[in-house]
Amino acid sequence: MSSRVVQFLAVLITALALVPAGAHLFALPNKINLPRDAYLSVQGIYAGWAWLGLFDVVALILNVILAIKLRRQCPAVYFAWTAALCLVAFFAIFFAWTFPANQATANWTTMPDDWSGLRREWEYSHAVNAAVMFVAFCSVTLAVITARRD
Repeated sequence: MSSRVVQFLAVLITALALVPAGAHLFALPNKINLPRDAYLSVQGIYAGWAWLGLFDVVALILNVILAIKLRRQCPAVYFAWTAALCLVAFFAIFFAWTFPANQATANWTTMPDDWSGLRREWEYSHAVNAAVMFVAFCSVTLAVITARRD
C-alpha cells in the first residue's frame, strides 16, 4: 500500500473513531445526573455501538503502519507515533474503566447496587477517551501535513 493511501486512511479512520468518542463526551452533561431508571433508558441508545470499536482497532493499526512508513521523516514520524500511542492509551482507558462498567451492568441492561459509581467511571472514561482520540486525530493530521511527498 502506498504511503499516500496509508496517510489518507489513517486520517479518515481516526476521524471516524473520534465520532462516537465525541458523541459520548457531548452527551455527558445531559446524562451524568439522571436518576437510575432514566439513565438506564438513555443508555439503550448505545445498543449496537460495539461494532464501532472496529474503527479504533483499525485506526491503531493504520497509525502504526504510518509511523513505520514515515520512520525517516522528522517530525512527521513523531506525530504518527503520538497518534498510535494515543490509541494505545485509548484502549488502556477503555479496558481499565469502561469495559468493566459494561460487564458489571450487562451493557447497561441491568443496574447493580453500585450503579452510580459505575456510571461515573463509564461517563468520565469516555470523556477522557474523547480527548485522547482528539489528540490522536490532530497528531495523525500533523503527521500527514509534515510528511514529504515522495
